Amino acid sequence: MHLDIRAQTLLKALVERYIADGQPVGSRALSKISGLELSPATIRNVMADLEEMGFVSSPHTSAGRVPTPRGYRVFVDTLLTVQAIDESALESKMPPWPQTNSPHRIISNAAQVLSSLSQFAGVILTPRHESVFKQIEFLRLAEKRILLVIVAPNGEVQNRLLLTDVDYTPAQLVQAANFINQHYGGLSFDDVRSRLQGELRQLRDDMTRLMQAAVEAGSDAMAEHADEVVIAGERNLLSVTDLASNMTSLRKLFDMFEQKTGLMQLLDVSSKATGVQIFIGGESELVPLDDMSVVTAPYEVHGKIVGTLGVIGPTRMAYERVIPIVDITAKLLSNALSQT
Repeated sequence: MHLDIRAQTLLKALVERYIADGQPVGSRALSKISGLELSPATIRNVMADLEEMGFVSSPHTSAGRVPTPRGYRVFVDTLLTVQAIDESALESKMPPWPQTNSPHRIISNAAQVLSSLSQFAGVILTPRHESVFKQIEFLRLAEKRILLVIVAPNGEVQNRLLLTDVDYTPAQLVQAANFINQHYGGLSFDDVRSRLQGELRQLRDDMTRLMQAAVEAGSDAMAEHADEVVIAGERNLLSVTDLASNMTSLRKLFDMFEQKTGLMQLLDVSSKATGVQIFIGGESELVPLDDMSVVTAPYEVHGKIVGTLGVIGPTRMAYERVIPIVDITAKLLSNALSQT
């Protein structure tokens, strides 16, 4: 809905003042801070129009007004001025990035960075991996109990316990592992599964069953390892005045942190977009809380988007400060992961 310049100016002033002090904003205050030479009566008329259009509301306890999620949406989309940030100055405030080749440690550190700088909760959807393996090994633990060791291309290791019908000898296990590594190393387990039936006829049936079990277990292991959500700073939200007074909303939020499914869906949607995305109030339908907002940005590895990071905080957050934090952290995480 179109707003004239006067209404836009007053809405911008109201949102900025409310973000700053959390108190309903009255007409007299707006006449002073808006820079417009308007009488309080004229401002009240404009505020009444904005309220009728759903951009502001009047709390029962005050004559002043506060922005609604719809008002925040207009503010963020058309009125917000994000100041140019000195990236080096912002980086200097960040905790040191770990000197490690472990992507998980780097991602965990980035979540801490988001939380530390925003003072809200930092969340990161870990990179999606195809179920590709570099090599596997079989270790005999006991009769009919085998440990499957999967080494990913980035060096990370996954283990799976296999319970078999046959008691394989160490020599048989080495033979099976060598066959898989020579013929299928570097492929995904899904590709291996589709090729097993035709290409393993040269081996005995019991060896075929072992390899099929290894492929199924390996595929499950890689799938479980992918698409994790790393969360840092959830407890910061307990200190946010706007949220601490609404324990029902906080319980819903912490339930979502625990389940993570909704967060994964939200972050997955964000990874398909370009640049910073802002979800206000219940817009995402996955964080259905009017007093919560999510600011997200995708991150890359070698130029390919592989995941999303973001900040979850109150709707009354300083967007002009949080947006650069999310944007720059995404760039730094992209650089760090591309160097591992």
